[in-house]
Amino acid sequence: MKRILSQCRKELAQFQRDRFTLALAFLLPFISLIIFGFAIRLESKNIPLFVQDFDVSPLSRGYTERLFATNQFEPVNNHSFPLLNSNTKPKIQNPQLAIDQGLAKAAVVIPPDFSRRIKSGLTSTVQILVDGTDVNNARVIKNSIQATTRFFLQNSGLQPSSDKIIAHIRLWFNPGRKESLSIVPGVFAVILWIFPSLLTAITMVREKEKGTILQVYTSSLNAEEFLLGKALAYLLIGISEAVLIMIMSVIIWQLTLAGDPTPLLIGTLMFLIDSTMFGLLIGIRSPTQNAAVQTIALLGFLTSLLLSGFIYPLSNIPFPLSLITYIVPARYYIEITRDAYVRGTGWAGVWLSFLMLVILGLLLFNAARRILKRMQLSD
Repeated sequence: MKRILSQCRKELAQFQRDRFTLALAFLLPFISLIIFGFAIRLESKNIPLFVQDFDVSPLSRGYTERLFATNQFEPVNNHSFPLLNSNTKPKIQNPQLAIDQGLAKAAVVIPPDFSRRIKSGLTSTVQILVDGTDVNNARVIKNSIQATTRFFLQNSGLQPSSDKIIAHIRLWFNPGRKESLSIVPGVFAVILWIFPSLLTAITMVREKEKGTILQVYTSSLNAEEFLLGKALAYLLIGISEAVLIMIMSVIIWQLTLAGDPTPLLIGTLMFLIDSTMFGLLIGIRSPTQNAAVQTIALLGFLTSLLLSGFIYPLSNIPFPLSLITYIVPARYYIEITRDAYVRGTGWAGVWLSFLMLVILGLLLFNAARRILKRMQLSD
């Protein structure tokens, strides 16, 4: 145990002398938290909508106002688009051109007989043009306009409600639909998986490049003590990073715990152990620091971002790529963080995720230990 602590103190002393490593450990995680926390938005808002009203009646204006009252669309200035041709009146614009030029994501064309046909009990056709470049955004626009149209007709008394079933929907856990409650806890997993493992891998490769690891091979330190000493040092640094980003999330996004904090605290500790073990494994196998950084970026960043359920639901990942998600530790830590800040179910809801973090941590440590032992014997 004394040799493990001595190795840990040596690593921390070297860490404090390196300003670049200090910046990598604390400044970059904070910047990443700000960028991810504010830049990632899964709910479509402020969608530019072009409305061409040929009817210009109180009913058509009420319909237009109802579309923008959803706070999901923002009006596009009709006067910014050229005319269809020089002979048409100035009020007639080209909605298709607005979409083609990317100035609007959707266009609503209200016919000149809109109010007359509705008041006569006839069906009036409103043309909706939607930019299908972004499939998810197009689906949101389509559903929103359809729902708004039905609500407008019923609210105006033009279409009596004949629904036999009325669903009273209540959003559980997050009734205010605050995206920060979903995004920021997910960012914790990405940051705490990337930076502790990156620091550990760079330090491990640096030992090999400078040749100081040969001293370890010839010393009385065995592979387990060497790895545990390094892991302990960067585990403490990772804990400091976790405290920093969690405090900043409380200050910036007012995140509060929804239940028992112990699953989050113990789960964070276990996840950081996994992260440092992953960094040691990559550092042992990488010949240079550049190779270690690229490997962390490929195997660490991409998997924690795309295969963890952070942005996309895991059910959307096709087979056989979905099998990889079972060995991505960030997947299980995101379940723990979102439970801590949103659901609040405690150990009953996340015990399996914690167990998987323990299993993956043991596998990573065992793999690093075996590789280091083979290197010691070969040298």
